[in-house]
Amino acid sequence: MTTAAPAGRSPLLHDDGTPVRILVVDDEPSLAELLAVALRHEGWEARTAADGAAAVRAARALRPHAVVLGTTLPDADGLAVLGRLRQHHPGLPALFLTARDSGRGSAQDRVAGLTAGGDDHVTKPFGLEEAVARLRGLLRRSRAVAAVRADSVLTVGDLVLDEDSHEVRRGGTGIRLTATEFELLRFLMRNPCRVLSKPQILDRVWSYDFGGRANVVELYISYLRRKIDAGRPPMIHTRRGAGYLIKPAAPAGAP
Repeated sequence: MTTAAPAGRSPLLHDDGTPVRILVVDDEPSLAELLAVALRHEGWEARTAADGAAAVRAARALRPHAVVLGTTLPDADGLAVLGRLRQHHPGLPALFLTARDSGRGSAQDRVAGLTAGGDDHVTKPFGLEEAVARLRGLLRRSRAVAAVRADSVLTVGDLVLDEDSHEVRRGGTGIRLTATEFELLRFLMRNPCRVLSKPQILDRVWSYDFGGRANVVELYISYLRRKIDAGRPPMIHTRRGAGYLIKPAAPAGAP
């Protein structure tokens, strides 16, 4: 099942005109399904598997354009699973989900994954926006998507965000953002005029198992307002008890 892409965006399409198909394989079912939901929100088709054997079966049915792979699975090493998948799907692009960055072990995971043919990696815990962005870039680099694709530039009113160059401008003036501020703004701009709750923002911008307090969202919204709205008609709005939204600024003098 696929869902519509975010407002103002068209989903990436394969060369045959069908939505991009992604297989997500991880031994944490909740994480795999959460990532699959995020991919479906992009308008892509996504299927999950919890171990190597299930991944091979799912790949035969899905014929994925890319795979997201945990490095450690219950029945096999993720690197070995990638090898099995590529026997039937040569050159299949792979994004590895590596262990939490606790030192030598995680670094070895990353090196091993890339040496074995993994195209990119994210380290748990990760933000869903980061994983989606890395997959988008991976698919483009692998030429797995059609030459004519959705523009990487998001526009809301006089605010412009370039997902490829990470440049942000309002009214033609450049705005410097931190990586987290950029991801938060990108999520807001992908959903213009839509109220996004704190839990939604935490899930998409921060990590799937974020253990901090929800007031981190308020903090970063305040940072964005200082950079995006300072001295200008406001674009970022609070809906008390519901969440936050971004929309084009009201014309000067409007009530």
